[in-house]
Amino acid sequence: MLSAFVRAFRTPDLRRKLLFTIAIMVVFRIGSFLPTPGVSYSNVQVCIEQSGSDSGVLGIVNLFSGGALLQLSVFALGIMPYITASIIVQLLRVVIPRFEALHKEGQSGTAKLTQYTRYLTIGLAVLQSTTVIITARNGGLFTGCSVEVIPDGSIQTTALMILTMTAGTGLIMWLGELITERGVGNGMSLLIFTSIAAQFPSAMWSIAGGSGGLGAFAIVLLIIILVIGLVVFVEQSQRRVPVQYAKRMVGRRTYGGSSTYIPIKINMAGVIPVIFASSLLQVPALLAGFGDQTAGWKQWVANNLANQGAPLHIGLYVLLIVFFCYFYTAITFNPDEVADNMKKYGGFIPGIRAGKPTAEYLDYVITRITAPGSIYLALVALIPTIAFIVLGVGTSIPFGGSSILIVVGVGLETVKQIESQLQQRHYEGFLR
Repeated sequence: MLSAFVRAFRTPDLRRKLLFTIAIMVVFRIGSFLPTPGVSYSNVQVCIEQSGSDSGVLGIVNLFSGGALLQLSVFALGIMPYITASIIVQLLRVVIPRFEALHKEGQSGTAKLTQYTRYLTIGLAVLQSTTVIITARNGGLFTGCSVEVIPDGSIQTTALMILTMTAGTGLIMWLGELITERGVGNGMSLLIFTSIAAQFPSAMWSIAGGSGGLGAFAIVLLIIILVIGLVVFVEQSQRRVPVQYAKRMVGRRTYGGSSTYIPIKINMAGVIPVIFASSLLQVPALLAGFGDQTAGWKQWVANNLANQGAPLHIGLYVLLIVFFCYFYTAITFNPDEVADNMKKYGGFIPGIRAGKPTAEYLDYVITRITAPGSIYLALVALIPTIAFIVLGVGTSIPFGGSSILIVVGVGLETVKQIESQLQQRHYEGFLR
């Protein structure tokens, strides 16, 4: 594998792409430490030391921003507004027929949907930056902090901060598209990978220097290695549905007669169900953070919904992940559409009639295979919770839940792209 990396850097075209991708990652990390105008950087550091590394209800945004949210930097929102906008546009295909028609138009329709996604990203960035600033000003971003992170509360300063964070989100979106066009791999995915991987050294160091010491560090490291192996195994697993194409004569030529298969992954929804479930569970805790904290219902929310070790929180988390697994899989994989395309080109599943019986069979396979996929996803997502209960390091354990799925998935996809480009140049790839 190391020799393959050497050969990749010896290839001029591939070397330029790799160096360009690394340069964009460096720019992205530098922007994560540039403070937003109006923020007291010294007070932010004091609050981080007093409250620790956990950002409470905004933990997912802080994870995907590479810790930039707690720094209240220019890139504080990270890639999260773009992720949310992409998911919303994808879900709107079910509701708005115009979006579904654009999706079927090919490259021109996809470009139009991408344009809508960009507009929605900027709108969400304005909304999320306003929420983050208000939360930080009310003391909801850091728990138990004795100093103000935003000393100036004027309208002009607030507007400047919102404009800066929104512009930072637009810049991140542009950097991700540059990687996709001129670099290696998917730009947005690689920026998320960079954000999560950047927190790994500090998280492991905090575990080693905590109350558990080197013993907890060794246990967490072993868990990470085992879970990465499990995730790689499951993410590469497929249910291959065989498809046979009938022979047909066009003039003097014979077409068809080949055999192929439909690859159906165990986890077709990816990390989206974990993000949806976490976001929904954060809403009650976010609402409870405003106003009088002594109210009875707010205490109940803090003890049962905001507490990751509470049985109700764990139960709702698992149920929401299972539900969104089925929901998102039903949106992204349409058995009727696949069956119609197969029938149009003369394809059929051996032993299954073309048309509606094929669609019913595919729906049956998807329903059954999503069940173990959703359970696997829930178990991986509960790793930080289990570590918090057993080891007391749940808030610091790296590569847990959604992060491990993203890191492994992006890593595998990027390696496959480098592998294909090496094979095009008659080199051996990473896999022999």
